[in-house]
Amino acid sequence: MINIERIPGIPISEEAVECVERKGTGHPDTLADLISEAVSLSLSKEYIRLFGAVLHHNTDKGFLAAGSAVKSFQGGKITKPMRFFIGDRATFKARGIKVPVAEIAVEAAEKWIGENLRFVEPGRHIVFHPELAPGSKQLAGIYTAGGPRRILGANDTSAAVGYWPLSPTEELVISLERFLNSKAFKRRYPETGEDVKVMAVREKRSLAVTVAMPLIDRFLRAEGEYFVRKEMVLGEIERFLRTGYQDGYFEDFIVHLNSLDVRGRGLGGIYLSVLGTSAEDADSGQVGRGNRANGVISFGRPHTMEAAAGKNPRSHTGKIYGVLAHELARKIFEGTQGVREVYVLLVSRIGVEISSPAVASVKLKLQKGAHPEDVSESIKGIIGEELSVKKLASFIRRLTQGKYSIC
Repeated sequence: MINIERIPGIPISEEAVECVERKGTGHPDTLADLISEAVSLSLSKEYIRLFGAVLHHNTDKGFLAAGSAVKSFQGGKITKPMRFFIGDRATFKARGIKVPVAEIAVEAAEKWIGENLRFVEPGRHIVFHPELAPGSKQLAGIYTAGGPRRILGANDTSAAVGYWPLSPTEELVISLERFLNSKAFKRRYPETGEDVKVMAVREKRSLAVTVAMPLIDRFLRAEGEYFVRKEMVLGEIERFLRTGYQDGYFEDFIVHLNSLDVRGRGLGGIYLSVLGTSAEDADSGQVGRGNRANGVISFGRPHTMEAAAGKNPRSHTGKIYGVLAHELARKIFEGTQGVREVYVLLVSRIGVEISSPAVASVKLKLQKGAHPEDVSESIKGIIGEELSVKKLASFIRRLTQGKYSIC
């Protein structure tokens, strides 16, 4: 059953205050998410190669334990490596064939590090500990019961919510982090680390943006040079915002970069890093503590509590519905007249086919003069099509291939 209702209120972009955060590539929580996801994708690929389908696994219990570092101008050192614990369950054997789960997991994690963190060397700066074990027979049975069905029963009772459109503030936060972590920016400013955190607070049409991003110590000779480079980066951020976002919605910007800095305190008053991530010595990370599936932490929106990262892409609705809810909201918004904002809630019941959610709820903020009954049939048609066996199987296949961002 699909429930459609109108909800009162104005879109979040018209509210007086809005607060949005994004944790970038090198943030410890994002590292936990993306490494765990890389492991799941690699296991899925191997299961498909060996057995023709993704088998039971979940790697969403990853934990990154911070290491220790000594920072120094012209180059510090790591005194204790970071440790990453890869959890939680996987299929080690099927049809008499053994799967080298631990080796696949570590290889995937090391590959991800090599492709995304310029100064981190696996084995030297970060050590991986696979803590994967076989799952319960009852959950593993979901993957074999009923023959080779394309749509499985859900392996958990869970709920997920998505929305569309993104507000200008949400779009800005995503774009700014991606800009600061882009290859082009890192070529121009190789001294900037990947551990970027962006927090934006909008009050009416004024936006205050706070960015945290360490500078790499090997590129700097003294405290004064740190502040020179910092001012250059701050200028880049301000130009990026003025060029891309001073378009009538935002009236003015205030930008803060590395707000804890204090001149005159030397190494104790600046945000330096040896490797570009605070996980080297300051902060640990955990799957599910960072960005939601649409890439932001938006404090005025409903959001899914559990992480999409690392969950099985074939049967875990915490992942499938977590991403699909946002996709459904977007398609409803783009395909329906008179809609200002869409919220979609999907709830699964363990064992019931994913194409048949226990609850599918759509909440709408409508333009003046529009009514839910005018759009309900169109919305039901969109949801029905996207949950059809053919469309859902295609969506799950793309999810298994890593085609969707999960944080």
